[in-house]
Amino acid sequence: MSKPPNENVTTYKLVVVGDGGVGKSALTIQFFQKMFVQDYDPTIEDSYIQHTEIDGQWCILDVLDTAGQEEFSAMREQYMRKGDGFLLVYSVTDKQSFDNIINFYTQILRVKDRDCYPMILVANKVDLVHLRKVKDEQGHELAVSLKIPYIETSAKDPPLNVDAAFHEVVRVIKNQPVDQKERKKRRPGGKKCTIL
Repeated sequence: MSKPPNENVTTYKLVVVGDGGVGKSALTIQFFQKMFVQDYDPTIEDSYIQHTEIDGQWCILDVLDTAGQEEFSAMREQYMRKGDGFLLVYSVTDKQSFDNIINFYTQILRVKDRDCYPMILVANKVDLVHLRKVKDEQGHELAVSLKIPYIETSAKDPPLNVDAAFHEVVRVIKNQPVDQKERKKRRPGGKKCTIL
């Protein structure tokens, strides 16, 4: 595959958020480096950039892998301001990480001052079947209530839906109604968020 020319290539800033230990770094490293990282080493903030072809179009993905730990929560608003789209990640083995997704979701909307924003819900670690505490249906229900797409992933080799998750966020960004991108919250006559 040939590398794309640099001009006219859109850059998408994606931010991976969720509690500590849910596999945000494992997903990000699997996507960029095609390897599975076994050891858990808390991230403060890591950034990855690469050219990617999505649906036949080249783009640049600038992905920020963020800290889930509470002591870094002050940094959250800063990176939330920068993101074009967000992966809200929880671990299916950790019910608390699932329950906390709503906090990330509402904080993003508050920081962005919008009714909706490009996000997807990512249920990670589905390879750990025997440790699963959050059912598929619960993930689907939450995604429906938040009006965002849902995807199940595993960063373990062989990975499941890792590329698909990052590509899906880009699709959600692209599929936003054009006027929605610049529109501030609750303006009269504004369109509601639609999932395509």
